[in-house]
Amino acid sequence: MNSFGDSFVFTSFGESHSAAIGGVLDGVPAGLHINFDMIRQALDRRAGRGQHSGVSPRALREADEVEWLSGVMDGVTLGTPIAFLIRNRDARPEDYEALKHSFRQGHADSTYAAKYGIRDWRGGGRASARETAARVVAGNIAAQMLAEHGITIQAQLVQVGAETAPELFDEQIRRYQAEGDSIGGIIRCQVTGLPAGLGEPIFDKLQAHLAYAVMSINACKGFDYGSGFQGVSEPGSIANRHSGGLLGGITDGTTLSFRCVFKPTPTTPKALEQMVNDQIVNRSDACVAVRAVPVVEAMTALVLANFLTIAQTHHSDNNH
Repeated sequence: MNSFGDSFVFTSFGESHSAAIGGVLDGVPAGLHINFDMIRQALDRRAGRGQHSGVSPRALREADEVEWLSGVMDGVTLGTPIAFLIRNRDARPEDYEALKHSFRQGHADSTYAAKYGIRDWRGGGRASARETAARVVAGNIAAQMLAEHGITIQAQLVQVGAETAPELFDEQIRRYQAEGDSIGGIIRCQVTGLPAGLGEPIFDKLQAHLAYAVMSINACKGFDYGSGFQGVSEPGSIANRHSGGLLGGITDGTTLSFRCVFKPTPTTPKALEQMVNDQIVNRSDACVAVRAVPVVEAMTALVLANFLTIAQTHHSDNNH
């Protein structure tokens, strides 16, 4: 429920407007030199600093300073669980006071209330995208571990609404923002350096785990790999050339490629005006897909680190 992975396990905690968010990462081998600057850069990308327009004001104000509680000494992993937290410096629950007794359309407000009989109305609580900052920290550590094996992960925004020209993304986002609305986007992720044979057959296919991981990200509504949904219009003689680096759920040694789609942010000034008459402080993104890019990379890294750890364990067991 709040933990991800089998041999390489990440557990996250915290709510949007609680004292802090954070996580515990178990399974990182001893002796890994952590590049803290890379983690800082990934967190800045998730916050949207220096990127496209329409970024949540809160995301830009949060410092996202990581406090390392265990598992790391002098920048080197100890092989023990790595625990960290990020304090919520810009938590402003009063901004959501008007939503205390209202359910926002398109959010998890009503479903959390139905499941738990109580909900954290302060910005969505556990269902807030604020939680993804912890994923980025853990995923970046996983990515650094994978890099030592020659594996690199790179995701990018490839579509905003119907626009596919990157140089026009800002203009598209600003247009919706000016109207008090939002727009969705598509992210493509590619992984190079993967060895052939990574993955398991039938129910533990690698693409199934990637879809599970990526679809756990807030606002993600779809996943495809290789020729994906576009392949339905291609004859088999063409479509069979676009496997996305996976055959039978196992890597074939070529570049792994998948896409995921993110819906428009449901909380917009226009939507809030229709729901309540009280003054609402808007703290949402005009295009949440912009900030989801490093989160997609992080979840991909956690999946691959888990599979690589399992493969190494099996190899070690077979040698004995």
